[in-house]
Amino acid sequence: MRLHPDVSMTDTDDGTVLLHGRTGRYFQLNLTGRAVLRQLLAGESPAGIANGLVVTHGIDAQRAKDDVKAVLAQLASAELVQP
Repeated sequence: MRLHPDVSMTDTDDGTVLLHGRTGRYFQLNLTGRAVLRQLLAGESPAGIANGLVVTHGIDAQRAKDDVKAVLAQLASAELVQP
């Protein structure tokens, strides 16, 4: 997975801001969303990311899977990432 060529990413104190240059729309991710995105961009699988969230945040495994799936779906639907 990679960022769409028209998207730029800037880290902030509380997450990440993404700008889709073609549409002019901004998107903000919290710290967890930023971690999920960075791991996806590094080639980590959604299941692996979810397992990491379970360990680091102590949340239920199904919730972690659902959360990672939701972040991925939102990034894809906004055309921020490409396979």
